[in-house]
Amino acid sequence: MSTPRRGTPDFLLLFLTFALVCFGIVMVFSSSSVYASTKFSNPWYFATRQILFAVIGTFLMLFCMNIRYSKLKNWVKPGFLVVVAMLVAVLFFKGINGSRSWLPLGTFSLQPAEFAKLAVIVYLAQLISKKGDNIQDMKKGLMPAVLITAFIAFWILLQPDVGSAAILILCASVVIFVGGARVKHLFSLGVAGGLAATVFLGFYFLFNFQSASDHVGLRMKRFTAYLNPKDDVLDSGFQVMQSLYAFGHGGITGAGFGQSIQKLYLPEPYTDFIFAIIGEELGMIGSILFLLVYIIFLWRGLVIAVRCPDRFGMLTGVGIMTMIGVTAIINIGGVTGTLPMTGVTLPLISYGGSSMMVTLISMGIMLSLSREQNRLEKKEKVEKVTQTTRVYR
Repeated sequence: MSTPRRGTPDFLLLFLTFALVCFGIVMVFSSSSVYASTKFSNPWYFATRQILFAVIGTFLMLFCMNIRYSKLKNWVKPGFLVVVAMLVAVLFFKGINGSRSWLPLGTFSLQPAEFAKLAVIVYLAQLISKKGDNIQDMKKGLMPAVLITAFIAFWILLQPDVGSAAILILCASVVIFVGGARVKHLFSLGVAGGLAATVFLGFYFLFNFQSASDHVGLRMKRFTAYLNPKDDVLDSGFQVMQSLYAFGHGGITGAGFGQSIQKLYLPEPYTDFIFAIIGEELGMIGSILFLLVYIIFLWRGLVIAVRCPDRFGMLTGVGIMTMIGVTAIINIGGVTGTLPMTGVTLPLISYGGSSMMVTLISMGIMLSLSREQNRLEKKEKVEKVTQTTRVYR
């Protein structure tokens, strides 16, 4: 018997990915159709664009899936430099709502911070796999990883995009911790990083008083809305209260697909607050079923990551699934009022081209990991059969 050259991808992860993407497109249409009809005279405006993002993302996913993940190491530095260039370039374009987070590309736009998260995860995975046990040494192993993370977080904070920077730091911390760094070192650097971020934001506020004050004021309103949304239902607590009204209207079984009322009041319900529309139209039962599918999706990805035969693949997989999981938790937490609103999307569900493409590229890498695992398992079986055959001969 010949040794298999290629393995098959994990079909459960592949199926769940496509299922979530399709469900997301359906919910984007439902939550955006009324607004799109009024704004663009086309109820399919946002859904059509989301389908285009999904098609492009699927092509990129299949491309990454069919490449051995070990070859990613050759693309790490070029990809990292491209991401840095995008993060710098975005600061020269006009901001939207006080934030310069998008690169305009005709009628579309890219959000470099989304690509930066994946770039940092893969870069750290390669760096830590090279360092080996030196990651436990503060100067030789840990500091280079921390400096890379801080460098990218710095450019994201300049936009300013605190939510994306926080997710980036959380994901990087998980990768570094799983990579073998000492907890006491991480704690010390965490304290130092918190002080540095405070000083940075202080200087940013000082030299960009007007724009910074508006942005800080918005962040403070979101935080106060998180603490007491009922105190200001017409301003700072408006979004959270409308979101909670959506869940209340949905009840146990939901109002029915397309029957949401709160999508008329929530600003852009097809992005940050799409889970509220899911809760309203599908009810508690539908929301729980959706969350179960999402949890199985995350669990399957983590299983693939942990079973990866080498450190680089394992750290990449853990970082990717952490990125998706943390983003989902922050989004759902903000929508349900259990966490402050940060403006992050729900991966694979919310409207957004950058988020969709980066998540599907990440799934392509995960499927590549699963293919390599499957190939090695088949190789072991072939070797066992060959040895058994030789014994009987």
